[in-house]
Amino acid sequence: MKVFIAGGGPAGLYAAYLIKKRRPAAAITLVEQNPAGATFGFGVVFSDKALDFLRDDDPETHALVTPAMETWTDLTINHRGEEICIDGIGFAAIGRLKLLKLLQQRLASVGVTPRYETTMREPPDPADYDLIIAADGVNSIIRAAHAEFGTTISPLANKFIWYGTTKTFATLTQTFVRTRDGHFNAHHYRYAADMSTFLVECDAPTWQRTGFAGMSEADTRQVCETIFAATLDGHPLVTNRSLWRNFPNVWNDRWHHRNMVLVGDALRTAHFSIGTGTRLALEDVIALVRALDANGFDVANALPAYQAARRPVVEKLVGAANASAAWYESFPQHMELPPWDFAWSYIQRSGRIDPEKLRSVAPHFVAGYEASRGKKALA
Repeated sequence: MKVFIAGGGPAGLYAAYLIKKRRPAAAITLVEQNPAGATFGFGVVFSDKALDFLRDDDPETHALVTPAMETWTDLTINHRGEEICIDGIGFAAIGRLKLLKLLQQRLASVGVTPRYETTMREPPDPADYDLIIAADGVNSIIRAAHAEFGTTISPLANKFIWYGTTKTFATLTQTFVRTRDGHFNAHHYRYAADMSTFLVECDAPTWQRTGFAGMSEADTRQVCETIFAATLDGHPLVTNRSLWRNFPNVWNDRWHHRNMVLVGDALRTAHFSIGTGTRLALEDVIALVRALDANGFDVANALPAYQAARRPVVEKLVGAANASAAWYESFPQHMELPPWDFAWSYIQRSGRIDPEKLRSVAPHFVAGYEASRGKKALA
């Protein structure tokens, strides 16, 4: 069996590993345009129970990756100078480059060597392979070459820029700041003992008024350091291809065409505010390989089975991500709320935690919220 995988991110690496593990005779070609040690961004955050979804299917990878993760149980909201803790939510994080290196290690254990620094000038010919997996991200070359996927890409209005910092944080924290030019938010969390992700977001009018359009990368970093000086506490922001972006909502009506199939961000995106992008990508791959295995690696039957089994789960999670993104698109208006009401609005934004479930998960937060209202607000 000849398999072509485009993209050496987590989805592509893990797909190659799982297929080779289950089909040792498979000839796998994995191409990635960047060097093996390069990556965009800093940390990857996972909600809920980190990588527990790997335990049943792949305990070896679970045992390798989990000890390398930073974990915590609370979430912190900073608004109008008040710090509010939302207990019991649960997160874990790992450096993106660290995760890639661990997955590269797993891939080497089954004898597959990716072809790094290899740019696809054009998509592979489906006639040359039994299976083609597009794990080449938001700007997928394979997906773009085939209108049959029914791709929709809808950029959001807010601007965001991804930094790291040597300042470490006890929890995943959302810090909201108002300046004379407008409203800013920072998503920040530690992903190693000495490093954190620090993602800055603002609405489009704020971005324009601040003058970011005419700034260099160095000037932009300096302005962001000034805006969040109290949060950074003297620590610098660290750049890594740190450019302003608009988050792209990617969706495909059809997940496969002929012997080609989409996974990860090539298939769909999930807003960074709910921490599910990498998890969704890895779960896509697990579902795909399960479908291949269950169908004797008959691609014609396996790809529809993959979509049928996986799509309902993805639609639910993407729906929650879209609801969260919509909240962030209006976060300047939400910032008019008092701190506790603001935190309540924040934790309810995706619709995944109803009030009674929140009471059981985060009893201290709910008690604080009710006290702020001067009554049993959820009674």
